[in-house]
Amino acid sequence: MNTANMSSKDIIKDLLLRLPDEVSLHQITQEIEFIAAVRQGMVGLDRGKASQLSK
Repeated sequence: MNTANMSSKDIIKDLLLRLPDEVSLHQITQEIEFIAAVRQGMVGLDRGKASQLSK
């Protein structure tokens, strides 16, 4: 799924629908943190900060 134009809330809704029912709150938190880090990295790339990310 392309999440580039999705709101943060919609991304989390999609995540929750895809995770198994047995998932722990800790695992959900880890998934959200990973998604947030990836989105932050993408914003940095869009702003031309790719050289800073590779250091």
